[in-house]
Amino acid sequence: MTEVFLSLQGETSRAGLPTVFVRLSGCPLRCRWCDTTYSFQSGEAVPLTTLLARVAEYGVPTVCVTGGEPLAQKNCLPLLAALCDAGYSVSLETSGALDVSRVDPRVSRIVDIKAPESGEEARNRWENLVHLTPRDEIKFVLANRADYEWACEVIRARKLTQVCPILFSPVQGELSPTQLADWILADRLPVRMQVQLHKILWGSTPGK
Repeated sequence: MTEVFLSLQGETSRAGLPTVFVRLSGCPLRCRWCDTTYSFQSGEAVPLTTLLARVAEYGVPTVCVTGGEPLAQKNCLPLLAALCDAGYSVSLETSGALDVSRVDPRVSRIVDIKAPESGEEARNRWENLVHLTPRDEIKFVLANRADYEWACEVIRARKLTQVCPILFSPVQGELSPTQLADWILADRLPVRMQVQLHKILWGSTPGK
């Protein structure tokens, strides 16, 4: 585990909700714009009971398990199940490169689809799409117009609007949020535009 902290959820349909974040260590991907590289090597081994106790100290009902890539750790699955058993509303942020089929069905899976500019397009595990339900969400992080058009084609070809809600995020410092919003409106695209609320409030401070 890298860290446990309380913040406002900055993304997804849960944006703005007070949330306990459990950040697990390690990730097999190296997306070009990753903002949590400090989680790649750091961390400590923590017993499940200790971790659950840390989460409970914050006294909020919403928990997000993130990384790095949390599914890279085999004990992520029992952690997710234990959080659900404890009565939390749980979401999982995953790169989309690893199998999501064994994640507890009570968990809302936020699955990235890596666009070309990420440098990790080849790691997309397309088989994950058949396991998603309306309680899950698909996220595209986009750096430019080419990424946007690629994402639009993926949505069309794979009929993703029939699967679950879709999120579009601009890469901070590379694609203007206003520009992305204009493209979405011009194309009448049925996606949720999002910015990283936590960065607007606190910048890039770790643990926020």
